[in-house]
Amino acid sequence: EWTSWFNVDHPGGDGDFESLAAIRFYYGPARVCPQPLALEARTTDWALPATVGERVHLNPTRGFWCLNREQPRGRRCSNYHVRFRCPLGLCSINMFWQPWACGAVVGNRGIGKGERSSEPKTWSLAGPPAPAWISSFGAPLPCCSLCPPGCNPDTCGCPNHVLLGVVVTRSGRPLPGARVFLRGQPGTLATSDAHGTFRVPGICASSQANISAQVDGFSAGVAQAQANSSFSAVVTIVLKKLGKPYLMKHPESRVREAGQNVTFCCKAAGTPTPKKYSWFHNGTLLDRRELGYGAQLELRGLRLDQAGTYHCKAWNDVGTIRSATAWLTVLAPGQPACDPKPLEHLIKLPDDCGQPDGSPAYLDVGRCPDVRCPGPMVSGPRCGDTSTRCCSVQRLQSRAVHCSGYVLPVKVVAECGCKKCLPPRALIRGRVVAADSGEPLRFARILRGHEPIGFTSYQGDFTIEAPPSPERLVLTFLDPSGEFVDAIRVLPFDPWGTSVYHEVKAMRKRLPVILDATQSNRIPLGELRDQAPMGELVLPPGAFRFADGRPYMGAVEARVTFVDPRDLASAAAAPSDLRFLDRDGELVPLRTYGMFSVDLRASSSGEQLQAGPMAVRVAAGQIHMAGHAEALRLWSLDPSTGLWEEESHFQREVPAGRRVRREERVFLVGNVEVRERRLFNLDVPERRRCFVKVRVYANDKFTPSEQVEGAVVTLVNLEPAPGFSANPRAWGRFDSAVTGPNGACIPAFCDEEQPDAYTALVTATLGGEELEPPPSRPRPLPSAVGVTQPYLDRLDYRRTDHEDPAFKRNGFRINLAKPRPGNSAEARGPVYPWRSLRECQGAPVTDSHFRFARVEADRYEYNVVPFREGAPASWTGDFLSWWPNPQEFRACFLKVRIQGPQEYMVRAHSAGGSHPRTQGQLYGLRDARSVRDPQQPGTSAACVEFKCSGMLFDQQQVDRTLVTITPQGSCRRMAINTLLRDYLARHPPPAPIDDPTTFSMLAPLDPLGHNYGVYTVTDQSPRLAKEIAIGRCFDGSSDGFSREMKADAGTAVTFQCREPPTGRPSLFQRLLESPAAALGDIRREMGEVARGQARATGSLRTR
Repeated sequence: EWTSWFNVDHPGGDGDFESLAAIRFYYGPARVCPQPLALEARTTDWALPATVGERVHLNPTRGFWCLNREQPRGRRCSNYHVRFRCPLGLCSINMFWQPWACGAVVGNRGIGKGERSSEPKTWSLAGPPAPAWISSFGAPLPCCSLCPPGCNPDTCGCPNHVLLGVVVTRSGRPLPGARVFLRGQPGTLATSDAHGTFRVPGICASSQANISAQVDGFSAGVAQAQANSSFSAVVTIVLKKLGKPYLMKHPESRVREAGQNVTFCCKAAGTPTPKKYSWFHNGTLLDRRELGYGAQLELRGLRLDQAGTYHCKAWNDVGTIRSATAWLTVLAPGQPACDPKPLEHLIKLPDDCGQPDGSPAYLDVGRCPDVRCPGPMVSGPRCGDTSTRCCSVQRLQSRAVHCSGYVLPVKVVAECGCKKCLPPRALIRGRVVAADSGEPLRFARILRGHEPIGFTSYQGDFTIEAPPSPERLVLTFLDPSGEFVDAIRVLPFDPWGTSVYHEVKAMRKRLPVILDATQSNRIPLGELRDQAPMGELVLPPGAFRFADGRPYMGAVEARVTFVDPRDLASAAAAPSDLRFLDRDGELVPLRTYGMFSVDLRASSSGEQLQAGPMAVRVAAGQIHMAGHAEALRLWSLDPSTGLWEEESHFQREVPAGRRVRREERVFLVGNVEVRERRLFNLDVPERRRCFVKVRVYANDKFTPSEQVEGAVVTLVNLEPAPGFSANPRAWGRFDSAVTGPNGACIPAFCDEEQPDAYTALVTATLGGEELEPPPSRPRPLPSAVGVTQPYLDRLDYRRTDHEDPAFKRNGFRINLAKPRPGNSAEARGPVYPWRSLRECQGAPVTDSHFRFARVEADRYEYNVVPFREGAPASWTGDFLSWWPNPQEFRACFLKVRIQGPQEYMVRAHSAGGSHPRTQGQLYGLRDARSVRDPQQPGTSAACVEFKCSGMLFDQQQVDRTLVTITPQGSCRRMAINTLLRDYLARHPPPAPIDDPTTFSMLAPLDPLGHNYGVYTVTDQSPRLAKEIAIGRCFDGSSDGFSREMKADAGTAVTFQCREPPTGRPSLFQRLLESPAAALGDIRREMGEVARGQARATGSLRTR
């Protein structure tokens, strides 16, 4: 039997040490037997060392130890407690055995009915033979340690030896009813008891026999018995729960020339590991015998007709899974992969370079298509291209644009060609906060599957690099305080390298309730005000047990947290993405009626408890959709895959012996066991599916060339109340997608016959910033919304502020009306049938789609060397490139405070300052409108970007960028940050400018921080780096984030602006139109001010 748990040391110094000698010293020698048979160690959170990924050492005679130096980088040993397994009692054996015969079978009763007989003289057994009786007798009895010639050592038994074993899951939960076998021999040796343990007499301690175990729902496990004394051996058999396969590696798209070879690779995991793979070309199964494929598909001597789509399927004993689709492009001989003629790409010029009629001017600077080039010829199959080549800028041309009072330099793309491109690194950045209060989850552990990969920061921030070739990135955030439910999220990302920002909301656990384990207990599911619960959990008496299977009959502290879909705000904190694998290996969406997590602990010790079977009762009156009551299932979430697995069906409850009155509630009942830390779900598989096309633009002009990549678009399916499509009574599911060069296609539920059977709320964010869709008041315009009539009326588009202008304008609601076959007005978006994903993804920008735009339209950016921030391959190595390093984008911002009656435009002019190749030459312009501080009337501030100083693209010499800040209007510089002034004194501009209407500096080489009013962020995505820097600039801190301007915090320079007299142009406009006259006016006004100050000073001296 097992002892109680001991903990004599805490992690620190070199690690955690739980020695047997120390345990006997502190707890007394009688607490542990003289010769323990086995040792078990768990963290104080009841996790096995393998679960937390730590290397430890266990020895029953010495104890346990964990060394910090042996752990993965950045990890330290957890706090462990241990227990020992001791013999049950004493035994005395005095037997005379006849010689063994080959083929004797060891059975459940100790000695099987073989050709071998025995003549027992005495047999007194108080427990299994074990090392405890050895010390009583002084010396071990003789044993047949050697088998006669011709005997199999595994079947040659030892009469006074015993094998002690235990069958457990990977998490350490004991498995009762497991059948135990001797590897390679027929017949069952034993069956594990309620604690997962078993004993087999007659197995030689030194035989190192291979013992296997099987139990329904788990894969077979094998382990080798290890002697722990002269007369006994121990074995622990770990069984893995059967699990459907999931993809570790998807096939990747390739470009090849005719005659070349290509290899597609697919790798699946599961329990058991999938061994069977099938490959499909354009949906047709390929001949396995002809191509000889397995997990890899190799095609040699490619032909043009082999181009198209490829995907794989993997099988194991539980199910199948389908991979993502890969495209193979086969080029004909002489066909270029990259057209040297650039495509059109329009950029907006500064306002003072506009058309004569005042409309903005655009210039075609060209761009290269986003296509891959063929890889080199290689010998043998390769899963990845050794050299990735892309269609990139081959040559630039310089041009000059004449603007108002100055000449604007610009470089345009003249020629495209195939060049080596950098491999993309998909980064996911974000923040984990409490759903109810917004407080950050500090130092939460982050798991990918079962593997720890990091922690959140003090502010709850995290940065994760997606592994190569995943389709789904599943992360789990574990709160160290235990106050929040484990947040399991499937985070969409951009595989082409654009960083994506996510805000993860964690759900706080409900307050605990105390249950009596000896009584029947009921816990309601869903407790919204003025609404009946969705259902309840019913726990019968004696349903609780410890992790090792021992029953628990004390007080239970239960925390059941329910995600109620009737509360629309709860969708933001819901786990996973509500998908499961069907029989064909397809990911199929679910429609939820609620999710719940169960946390059960012993009130006295806080030890984790298990429970079951318990009943889950769902009120049938809460399920309004036709057919859903019959299709309702109970699911549990697999945190390693983010997929839901079916646990049980529901049946209508029939009260015994009486009729149900009309006013009584009718329940659907299912059963479940709480074994692990899993979430449960009340879901219905839904087959009415479609896709919604959404694009994001840089501004509300919705120019096709100004689409934005890397925005996260979220669609929440809503269940409308009858006749009130704008007033939903519940949400059903949610999905997110990241916009690419051609927008995003988001899955949704839809209906063809009844347009408002399902509605949806669609929102979009970019780096944490909420984006804005076109308005719908008083009536949505097809040209603005992006959807043609009459389909727009059928979809009933309404922005969130349609009914009340005071509401936020951060989303829109639509009826998910599936396009009707044969209706040409509905055939080209924005809603596509489920099987038309390819048409949705490849739809031209002229087809119908929904739109979002950035709210901050009063921001303008101009680069002399054009670069599309959403397409890393468009970067060009040039001395005037705004971003000198395509792998690391560094964004720099200056905070400018303005005292004035309105908001003002502020321009940053960035030019070469110290590099001989760029000195005096323009890098780019940035305009930003100041934002009012809601706490200070008459005060606003602007966060304006400038080019960071540093190495240029050749990495040979640094350049200190000369930055000039000029507010629009009649503004004068009033103050400079003290620390920044000291910095400027040490690094003055080469040609000091005394103009009080501007501010100039040589940009720092190192990030100065918010104390200087300078904000610097480095990221793989330029857009995300800028968004984070702007959030910090608004907040006035180096690690915070705000969308509300705090004008007095972290300011670099202060200007005072006043409105010019009526009819007089602003100083900004006068500088553009007539610089000499404007400067003369400034000198004259400054002289008047100086003379006025001198008279005031003289008067004071006279007094």
